[in-house]
Amino acid sequence: MTSQQQSLGQIPINKIDGSETQLSNYAGKVLLVVNVASECGLTPQYTGLETLYQKYREQGLEVLGFPANEFGAQEPGSNAEIQNFCSSKFGIQFTMFEKIVVKGEGTHPLYAQLTQAVPEADDLGDASFAQKLAEYGVKKDNPSDIFWNFEKFLINRQGEVVARFAPSVSPDQPAFIEKIEAELAKA
Repeated sequence: MTSQQQSLGQIPINKIDGSETQLSNYAGKVLLVVNVASECGLTPQYTGLETLYQKYREQGLEVLGFPANEFGAQEPGSNAEIQNFCSSKFGIQFTMFEKIVVKGEGTHPLYAQLTQAVPEADDLGDASFAQKLAEYGVKKDNPSDIFWNFEKFLINRQGEVVARFAPSVSPDQPAFIEKIEAELAKA
């Protein structure tokens, strides 16, 4: 591990129940880190994320959900409300974390390092979501900024950020699944 990835693993984060942890507690696993929101047009992606988790967790995949409220105030709830929403509406069993800031002033150190490690998200050839947001005047202040809810970071078993996917990349998209499977296949 490089010093950047070591420090990534050492950044304090809190699970949604308030218990403290860090990414290094998931050592040896493939991680999918996703900023999530309960009132977004992309919220149905929770279903696909849970499906991925259930299908691949025995192979070492961990899905980590980080609620954030930076995009259209689409995550207004408290941590308890978010946890209840995720379990009652989507049956989420993957690990959820406390609400954090993923863009702009007060960006959580985890997201600062994730975006630094992979500054641009891959839209897997479909820029229509970004174009649609641009029509509403939504644009990135910095090219490496998180663009919207449900942006995804893939971290390999060594704790290195290996890919970043645009919010529009759905969890059931074959090219996305192939990337996850490729990382899971590596020792």
